[in-house]
Amino acid sequence: MTVENNPGFSSRQALPPHYRRFYNRFIRFSCVMIFFALIAGILFQESTRKVSFDSIAPGIHWEAVYHLALLHGHAFLIGVLLPLAILVMLHLVLQLGGKTLSAKTLHWGGLLYQLGAISAILLMLYKGYHYVLSVRMGTLDFAFIHHSFFAGQEILRHVIYGLSHVAMSVGLGIFAVAIWRALPKPSDELSDG
Repeated sequence: MTVENNPGFSSRQALPPHYRRFYNRFIRFSCVMIFFALIAGILFQESTRKVSFDSIAPGIHWEAVYHLALLHGHAFLIGVLLPLAILVMLHLVLQLGGKTLSAKTLHWGGLLYQLGAISAILLMLYKGYHYVLSVRMGTLDFAFIHHSFFAGQEILRHVIYGLSHVAMSVGLGIFAVAIWRALPKPSDELSDG
C-alpha cells in the first residue's frame, strides 16, 4: 500500500491516469449492480408469490423468503453504496491536497473487493433460491434445508463464504489504510489557513 506525493492537485487538473481507469471501472461496476439490485427486488416479489400464506404458516413463510429478501438491499449496499463511498473518499483526499494512491493499491484493493462482493451477492442469490424452492417443493424442515445447502458439503460452504468475505474485507481494508495514510496531516491543514 504505497502512496505517491501529489503536490498541488486541483479540480481543474486531470486525474492521474490510474485514477481515471479505477474510477471508470468502479462506476461501471456500480451501474451494473444498480440493475442487478433492481432485478433482485423484482425476482424476490415474483418468486415469493408462489410461497403463499394459504399453503404454509406465516412464520414458515418468513423463514422461506428471508434470505432472498435480503438480496435486494445487500446488492445496493455492497455493489453500489460502498464502491461510490470509496470513489468519493479517493477524490476528497486529492481535493484536500493528500497523496495519490499507487496504481497497485487501487488495482489490488479494487480487484479483491469486487471479487468478494460479486461472490457474496451470488451466494446470497443461491441461498435465497435454495430456501424458496425447497419450501415450494414441500420441504418444511429448515434444519434439512440448511444442511442440504451446497449438497450437504458443510466445509465447502464455509470455505466459499469465508473466501468471499475475506476478499471483500481485505479489499476494503486496503482502501481504508491507504486513504488514511494519503490524507494530509492535521498540522499541514492548520498551516494552510
